[in-house]
Amino acid sequence: MGIDLHIHTTASDGILSPSEVVHYAVKKGIKAIAITDHDTINGNEEALREGHRVNLTVIPGVEISIEYPPGTMHMLGYLFDNQSDVLCEKLKLLQRFRAERNPRIAERLTRSGIPIRYEEVVKLARGGQVGRPHFARLMVEKGYVRSEQEAFEKYLKKGGPAYEEKVRFTASEAIALILGAQGVPVLAHPFTLNCKGSQELSHVVKGLVESGLKGIEVYYSDHSEEDTLGYQRLADTYNLIVTGGSDFHGNGASGIDLGTGRGNLDIPYELLETLYQAKERI
Repeated sequence: MGIDLHIHTTASDGILSPSEVVHYAVKKGIKAIAITDHDTINGNEEALREGHRVNLTVIPGVEISIEYPPGTMHMLGYLFDNQSDVLCEKLKLLQRFRAERNPRIAERLTRSGIPIRYEEVVKLARGGQVGRPHFARLMVEKGYVRSEQEAFEKYLKKGGPAYEEKVRFTASEAIALILGAQGVPVLAHPFTLNCKGSQELSHVVKGLVESGLKGIEVYYSDHSEEDTLGYQRLADTYNLIVTGGSDFHGNGASGIDLGTGRGNLDIPYELLETLYQAKERI
């Protein structure tokens, strides 16, 4: 069976707890998973403990938001020291930036005719850090929009009336942070960079490699077959390892399931072995 190296839990904007994700992975016959919550590693310990208990391979992960004006860039980190003081402190800084932004999103929504109380969003997050998906879910629950996708398209996406910018790390800062914690930095879902063609994307990736990038997420729920082949060629060009994941959040309405994405994913176990090998070289 395959693996899934891009999963979110209630520690950020997922619906299932880390333990629930572990049990769901076992139920689906998945051999290994990575918890990659947004700007936090708070769910890793619980997932690691439960994975050990039920004999499922769980590796520590994180997904860090990057300052990248042309589009959206996220940096995945794997197999780092989960107790790294520097990593924990830097991620706490990002979490503070998120916490400062979120009430302003509620204010923007209210001014746009969508009265949302921030306390309701916090309750929906179940103790995890609040993110835009929580606002989207609440908007669906209250009947303001028909789907979370509609919430993002009309209000929450970058440039939307309720979008509120937050402070992010640069790509080089995030890569250095992951490497400093003895982890493996991997570029997530390259299509969100909004590059105008393969040459521009190659130029961006080349710069990231020069900053220490070690891998690229080739297998992903929203990558077409053509995307996957193109990103594989890019990985080969720059001698990057290949990873893959569903970006599972536990929300059935998204159409993305653990391990299989939109039914188009089959991520081979061998990719985890190359990830371990990359870890040994750091």
